[in-house]
Amino acid sequence: MEGSAINLVLQAGFIVKLVILTLLFFSVVSWAIIFYKWKYFKKARKENEVFLENFGRVKEPRTLVASSRMMFVGPFGNLFRAVYSEGISDRDQVKRSLKRFLMLEAAKLEKYLNFLATTGSTTPFIGLFGTVWGIMNSFKGIGSAGTASLAIVAPGIAEALIATAAGLAAAIPAVIGYNYYLSTAKRLIIETQDFAEEVLDFFSKG
Repeated sequence: MEGSAINLVLQAGFIVKLVILTLLFFSVVSWAIIFYKWKYFKKARKENEVFLENFGRVKEPRTLVASSRMMFVGPFGNLFRAVYSEGISDRDQVKRSLKRFLMLEAAKLEKYLNFLATTGSTTPFIGLFGTVWGIMNSFKGIGSAGTASLAIVAPGIAEALIATAAGLAAAIPAVIGYNYYLSTAKRLIIETQDFAEEVLDFFSKG
């Protein structure tokens, strides 16, 4: 079955091949982002837990910064180091810095998710374009042969079905990944906003 599908793709017209290659690109990049974000969020949660534990028992800023030198993913450590590097203690200034750095951390957490959203929303239509083109080829074959036999119609219909399947295969994982990681990012952003209040009190007290 697999060999016949590959043969159909190889025998397809230029437009259908281009459609399938485009969908393959979207699918490969989407899966790469899905695996990357899985590792990223896993590491972010772990670093947040470790830093929050240190934050609860260590009250010296330099010691906290030193303990988080190797934590570059978790937003808790990043937020604390960023505010510490500003060297400010005025509450209003600290609040403004926190707001700015919170936006940066939120952007990091949501990075690449737009590509998953784009893949989920556009690849079905790209596949549909290949479907329509394959059906057009079928009608063209019928017109040239003057008959509607299965041998004439089948290749174009097969191209159409492959394009449809490829579009769905690219879109479904991307949509699932986008929804899951977006909710994960939002939870981490809310947790970071809550932690920012503790950081504000920490630096405001000097």
